Amino acid sequence: MRLFKKLIYACCALTFGLLVLTSCEGGELYEVNAPDWLSDKIQEIEDSKKDPEEEVLEGMQEDVYTFGNTDYTSGFWSSFSKYYVIPDGEKWNAVFNLHINPGDNTYYKNFALIITNDVDRGGAGYTEYGAIRFDVTGKPEEFNSQWGDHIDFKYISGTLLLDPVSNADANIQRLGGKITLTVDRTSASAFFVKMSNSEATKTYEQPYKEANLNADESNTNIRCFLVPEGSYIDFMQTNIVPIGGLTSAEDKNPLSMELLNVPDMVNIGTSLEDAMANVSAIITFEEGVTKTVEASELQFSAIPDMEQLGEKTLVVIYNKTFKGENCDLPILANATFEVVEKIVSIEVTTQPSNTRYYYYTSAATETLTDRTMAFDPTGMVVTATYANGTSRVVDNAKLRFSAVAAKSGTHTVTITADGGITQTVKVTVSESTSSAVTNSANVVGAEDNSTGFWGAHSDDFNVPVGETKSITFTNYSSLAANWNNFVVILRKADLAEYGVVRADNHGWGNGYAACLPVGTQGDWATWLAGMNGAKVTVYVTNCGNSTADIQAVMEGTTGTTSTQCYLGINTVDPSDLNFALTVDGSHLVFGAK
Repeated sequence: MRLFKKLIYACCALTFGLLVLTSCEGGELYEVNAPDWLSDKIQEIEDSKKDPEEEVLEGMQEDVYTFGNTDYTSGFWSSFSKYYVIPDGEKWNAVFNLHINPGDNTYYKNFALIITNDVDRGGAGYTEYGAIRFDVTGKPEEFNSQWGDHIDFKYISGTLLLDPVSNADANIQRLGGKITLTVDRTSASAFFVKMSNSEATKTYEQPYKEANLNADESNTNIRCFLVPEGSYIDFMQTNIVPIGGLTSAEDKNPLSMELLNVPDMVNIGTSLEDAMANVSAIITFEEGVTKTVEASELQFSAIPDMEQLGEKTLVVIYNKTFKGENCDLPILANATFEVVEKIVSIEVTTQPSNTRYYYYTSAATETLTDRTMAFDPTGMVVTATYANGTSRVVDNAKLRFSAVAAKSGTHTVTITADGGITQTVKVTVSESTSSAVTNSANVVGAEDNSTGFWGAHSDDFNVPVGETKSITFTNYSSLAANWNNFVVILRKADLAEYGVVRADNHGWGNGYAACLPVGTQGDWATWLAGMNGAKVTVYVTNCGNSTADIQAVMEGTTGTTSTQCYLGINTVDPSDLNFALTVDGSHLVFGAK
């Protein structure tokens, strides 16, 4: 022991002496001529100071830009990063700062990684593998922190669990800050995603290769992009050059702008500042980077001035760099609007084409209170009278309409124009009657549940205006995921879709965004367990107001009945509404078995 203490003392003395020598001229402690053993020891000490969990990122390049409103007002799917294309066998690393609204603890207001095939968002053939959001909940199968037909929640794990029950969890603030993101396609038998900061890590470890969703089988690329919600992102680094190229940290001058939300008409007497308060602009800077700026950052002028009636040319000036400094050369954009007399009254000069609405009540909707239907202005003409006595037709898109109660009887709809001027129309609501339809084949989908999504379909069933068509079947599921059950398609006779909805409270399509989805499945795992052999009745109603309702009653094998409805799917042509059923890792049996 005494020898050990002497060795420690000798080492400490030697270290102290070497440190003193470093202050002397010619000291070699940190010089390249220092003894090899000493240089190795210094390097060992420095390496020991590094965070052992910190991932070493290679090939990172500067890509500096911001997306999402910096006042935290960006809704989901309103702001996007660049596209980052990841070839098969490669890995994408990204580093960025996530800014969480300090005044909003809603658990899902952070960002989502969207993984797609190699097609522009919304383009022909665009298909998503799915989305993975940064938050993790205790019930990933129940709260959509990740979703998509090719994302399986059971492969999700995370170090910070949020409580989504009340939608608010102060731990959401811990998701902000510097984020490191990895999307790894280097394994021939796995697919891996990791997103982490100093407080939280979320991973997706899929134990098999992702499918190729590109129409061209020789193209094995996938794309990724980021979407903030109630937050914004300062992107910093990437190892893959995005579509459109990298953005350097150098300040950039503006090149052009696109004006948004310019009003068509402005009441005389309104100041230009008030008239343009909701205008914004997408500014394109050098190197192709863009950002959205609000009216407060723009300068407006009207030619001729606002004092006279008539058409005006709006001139908008923006004079800031990407970093907010005065730019070398301001940019201009213009638009037109009209100064008009104030509306003093409106009149419905042509009644709406559809004034008879229909609803149906099943076990899926019998407990809903204050159920309403959307007013359908199709064919309606509203004429406004102005203060100077002139009149003109008002675009229906500029009017607001009160909802219609889903109750039998005559209902008054209030139409509201600018300035709070109102008029009314009446519509009649009746309860629909239901009749059953029968599929020509007894089974849809392979009986071992191997049929993939859209792999087999029922007949198409026409639903005339005011009628409800029902179909009853036994649903069999692979039980692999919530979506491995029946799917309902609303479409035209030429197969153009209005919307597609699933048994598990999810859907998509042109008319889906307007609908009200309501499900009573409860715990997803319990519900799913009862869906293999569940007795299901689906009801589709042509409501007559250019919308359709879908209701489903599901009697599970566990003795529990659950319901799912989608009320008010719009963009429907009432004279051309049909529905069909399809499967996804499931099969449907019609009639007794």
